[in-house]
Amino acid sequence: MAKLVLGPLLRYVNNSSATVWVETDAPCEVKIAEHTSRTFQVGRQHYALVRIENLGARTEYDVRLDDELVWPPPDSDFPKPVIRTGEVRRIAFGSCRAAPSQPVGDDALDAFAQRLMKTPEEDWPQAMILLGDQVYADEPTKATIEWMRERRQGTKEPDGEVVHFSEYARLYHETWGDPEIRWLLSVVPTSMIFDDHDVRDDWNTSEVWRRQMAEKPWWRDRIRGALSSYWVYQHLGNLSPEELAKNALYAKVMAQETDVLPMLLDFAEEADKEADGGKSTMWSYRRDFGRARLLMVDTRSGRILEEGRRQMVSDAEFEWIERNAEGDFDHLLIGSSLPWLMPHGLSHVQSINEVGARKPGWQGKAAEKIRQAVDLEHWPAFRESFDRLSRMIEKAANTNTSTVCVLSGDVHHSYVAVADFPNPTKALVTQLVCSPVHNEPPKALEPMFRLSWSRSVGRLLRRLATSVGVPPDLLSWRKTSGPHFGNSVALLDFDARRARYRLLSATGEETASVLLSRESE
Repeated sequence: MAKLVLGPLLRYVNNSSATVWVETDAPCEVKIAEHTSRTFQVGRQHYALVRIENLGARTEYDVRLDDELVWPPPDSDFPKPVIRTGEVRRIAFGSCRAAPSQPVGDDALDAFAQRLMKTPEEDWPQAMILLGDQVYADEPTKATIEWMRERRQGTKEPDGEVVHFSEYARLYHETWGDPEIRWLLSVVPTSMIFDDHDVRDDWNTSEVWRRQMAEKPWWRDRIRGALSSYWVYQHLGNLSPEELAKNALYAKVMAQETDVLPMLLDFAEEADKEADGGKSTMWSYRRDFGRARLLMVDTRSGRILEEGRRQMVSDAEFEWIERNAEGDFDHLLIGSSLPWLMPHGLSHVQSINEVGARKPGWQGKAAEKIRQAVDLEHWPAFRESFDRLSRMIEKAANTNTSTVCVLSGDVHHSYVAVADFPNPTKALVTQLVCSPVHNEPPKALEPMFRLSWSRSVGRLLRRLATSVGVPPDLLSWRKTSGPHFGNSVALLDFDARRARYRLLSATGEETASVLLSRESE
């Protein structure tokens, strides 16, 4: 009899359909809400994504493997798994969640799940967005390190870092296998994107970084394992049933009755390559939550890194983003693991460093070392893309939309910043950050983050940026909440054309509440 290893994860949900993801320990038929799918095999793991159609407003469900009930457990005290359709009034989001056993403070997502269990269902979020670093491939738990050492004796693979698909699978088991998290992911539809630690710290920082990694004998296996596991564990669930039906790779996987790992590894290797200013695979995607539209932007794998033409994403991908920023909706949400608007000091330093790294000789080498050492690789370090995103947002904010919100994480502190363009926009434009969910940074960084928000420091570095040739800023921005430190989960509440950002600490304290509306300005 097949057993349920991980899941169920409720992924895509719209007004009438949904997808639910599971991992099992053997091939079987998975049945959820009277809809079935057979598993596919990747190495020693088995997976299924069940597409469920013709849903009503509320559908309780269970999971059956070959008609045997396996979820929820018979002794479960958790509320029953349920699929809810209809209006989206609340979205939870955040990033940077180390495994529950890592000693980095209280897990805010686990605490959030425990509170929801005692909360009326109508107050649960209707969606959740995880903005990167769901797993830490370069910082695994002690248990995983020992597990890998036992299996790697005599190899030259890096101690303390995962490489292969099966090792990545173990990371997901650790981070999503916690009972409270497992329940949360079974009832709240979740959209996901990777960031650097899902692969490796500084992933795709620069062309130099890629060359350095390519020289490591284990890197080819690492990137193949990272992207193939991301496709299985995260990306598949981001797609709608209609998109799945048109997805060529998914069709090939489901048509094959044997192990598809070789196929996925080849796909991952091609997806990592850059050719003619682009990549073979686009990880960015769109989700519509009623009157709110989410555009999730891949800020890691899609980068073009050739010095002199650095771009956060290729021209073709940016054109797709720009097209999908148009439409009839009240709220435009741009999901980006990396913030667009950063503390002023950090923002200008990144643009200055990009100019320095282009210089020949020792100056360029020194700038590159600094770039890698202190992670100067956010939107302002890709200045052409930063400006293009700014122009796109300004255009979108002068349509019928009420708010344009960039949702981000990564920087290990949380804040709200309001964008001000030379000609005031109709819609309020904000940068909303929630980081980390479970990964406290060193306390020594807190004074640096506070200083980097200083207006005087920002003005000084802006003058320096001008002197080295950084283009003038197309907008200004001001912090209206934060910086907030500590593990947290953010909520974005919608009330017609108004929205509100709330930040909840791991203890349940509401550390920020900001109304997002022109009326509040």
